Amino acid sequence: MVRIGYSGHRGYLSERLMSTFRPIDRGTSYLLPPSVEEWLPERHLARFVVDTVEQMDLSQMTQAYRGSGTVAYHPAMLLGLLIYGYASGEYSSRKIERATYESVAFRFIAANQHPDHDTLAVFRRRFLPQIEGLFVQVLQVAQTLGLLKLGTIALDGTKIKANASKHSAYSHGHTLKLEEQLSREVRELLLLAEQADNVPLPDSLDIPEELSRREARLAAIREARAQIEARAAQRLAQEQRAYEGKLAARRERRGKKQGRPMLSYQSLQVLLHIIARRVLHRRFLFLVFFLVLFLVIILLHERSRTSF
Repeated sequence: MVRIGYSGHRGYLSERLMSTFRPIDRGTSYLLPPSVEEWLPERHLARFVVDTVEQMDLSQMTQAYRGSGTVAYHPAMLLGLLIYGYASGEYSSRKIERATYESVAFRFIAANQHPDHDTLAVFRRRFLPQIEGLFVQVLQVAQTLGLLKLGTIALDGTKIKANASKHSAYSHGHTLKLEEQLSREVRELLLLAEQADNVPLPDSLDIPEELSRREARLAAIREARAQIEARAAQRLAQEQRAYEGKLAARRERRGKKQGRPMLSYQSLQVLLHIIARRVLHRRFLFLVFFLVLFLVIILLHERSRTSF
């Protein structure tokens, strides 16, 4: 077991992993240029993508790799290339491969490595559901930090401060609508990637001034993710309370049905006595009726005889 990646890795990428992946080394010094870290300005979008992806849980991707004698590219690097490419309007795997040679931003994300277009396309198709979910998380972090857009992707206009004391929490319904909107946009981007549309790269200097320093940016990203997880926990708690309320109402209805008072032995005796009296009374009335009818018939018969 060896540690993969350079010492600057934080979050999930700092765990010990098997030596299945090529190291992502952005801290080694060179003669020209001195360091990969010096290739881009601090406020560049590529730095934001790298810092955010490094703090995400990529275990579903990393655990899918098996030792096969070859060292694979790390999913964090491939995912960073795809997210930055799609957010910048570059959907073709061939153009992203070429950009790792020609574009400083892509070269920074790739840590001066150059995965070919087949590797990028296979990675996207193999982990399409995971990429979609992680891409939405990156957009949620950017939205929570107050970015109005991520590259060419327009986010919600409501600015959410990273400071929790100034944060105005989303309502449950509004949060769900925003998540659905971001998910639809990500699915559209992945469809465009499959179609390999050609869109020019925009200016990527979209990071606010207060996030220009790496330390502040990492802290703000951690806080943004904590806010997202808190909102998810709050939503789960609301759904749990609603579910428990339904269960309680169901139990109460069952209790009312089962709790109806039963007739006592004495009450049953009284009820049977009343019923018997009514039955006997009706029988007596029928007997009197037939007796009177019989007498009437006899009288009519005698009268008819005397008349003759």
